[in-house]
Amino acid sequence: MPRPSTFEAFTEAVAAAYDRLSPQQQQIAQFVLEHPDRLALGTVATVAEAVAVQPSALIRFANALEFGGFTEMQQVFRSRLLERSSSYRERIAALRQHPQPGAAPGTGVLHQFVTQGVSELSHLEDNVRAEDLAAAAALICRAARVHVLAQRRAFPVAAYLAYALAQLDVKARLLEGVGGMLGDVLRQIGSDELLLVTSFKNYSPEVIAAAEGAHARGVPVVAITDFALSPLKPHARICFEIGAGADATFRSLVGPMCLAQALVVGVGHRLVAPARKATRLNGKGRKA
Repeated sequence: MPRPSTFEAFTEAVAAAYDRLSPQQQQIAQFVLEHPDRLALGTVATVAEAVAVQPSALIRFANALEFGGFTEMQQVFRSRLLERSSSYRERIAALRQHPQPGAAPGTGVLHQFVTQGVSELSHLEDNVRAEDLAAAAALICRAARVHVLAQRRAFPVAAYLAYALAQLDVKARLLEGVGGMLGDVLRQIGSDELLLVTSFKNYSPEVIAAAEGAHARGVPVVAITDFALSPLKPHARICFEIGAGADATFRSLVGPMCLAQALVVGVGHRLVAPARKATRLNGKGRKA
């Protein structure tokens, strides 16, 4: 396995090697993917303390991924940080740590959630590639029917996707599992259809099992999740990793809902384009 040279390659390498890593190395992998900025800015001692391991464990983890040591691995994370526009993030972080003086009662809580949401959207933009959005939209447009599944915290995202896709006249079905019929419905999904799933830590076992079963039967799966080590990723043809903040007391849905909207609009663009082309061709025919 070649040494990863970019953060994207690093996440792929970790996901590929995860099963053969030791439990302690898996713990480190979870931390560095959930907190890449802390790895970029910390020392081997401070990062080890945050992960609750010895510094030597971080070095062994780096070696397992073909790096010469911690510092060499850290360069991948520092390069990622330099490629991003950090000034606005720094201002957001400062505002969260130092609330505005004289703020009215309740304003601080709202401000905290607003700044957290803005930071999450910025992180979403860094993590999601335009080509993946376009590929997912193409899969949705080609599918005979789109089945949308999520549970617990992720359910509003699925509900919105099913509703919005239906507004575009896409055959979309929200899977709710009423009466314990979810397994029966899932088994009836054909290979010309699509399963669109959403789940975040702590992942829903039913959603994971649905994605695994669909993938095994050749049904395309598109997943919206949080990190590269999500159990949904191995079963998804396209997997969006939004990197939601794991440390937040109340985890936000700002990022997932924004991604869902972008996906719906991308589908809309693909559906409208052929119609416009046909209109232009018909117009030319009548004019002739």
